[in-house]
Amino acid sequence: MDRKLMRNPKEKIIAGIIAGFADYFNIDRTFLRLLFVFFVLVTGFFPMVILYIIAYFIMPVKNNNIDSSDFIK
Repeated sequence: MDRKLMRNPKEKIIAGIIAGFADYFNIDRTFLRLLFVFFVLVTGFFPMVILYIIAYFIMPVKNNNIDSSDFIK
């Protein structure tokens, strides 16, 4: 199976970065989000947030085949 690390905007809270990592490593999204918040608090705000922003621009977006029911009418 060919796995690729991609942002998952359909499962996002902010940009889908953590959801993409959770899909790639087959880890629960909530656990990974809590782990990320923990590291933000431990390392200081800027290192992890800067890495998150860099990942936003580097990671490709997963094509989720969005249908019309996903949009607010």
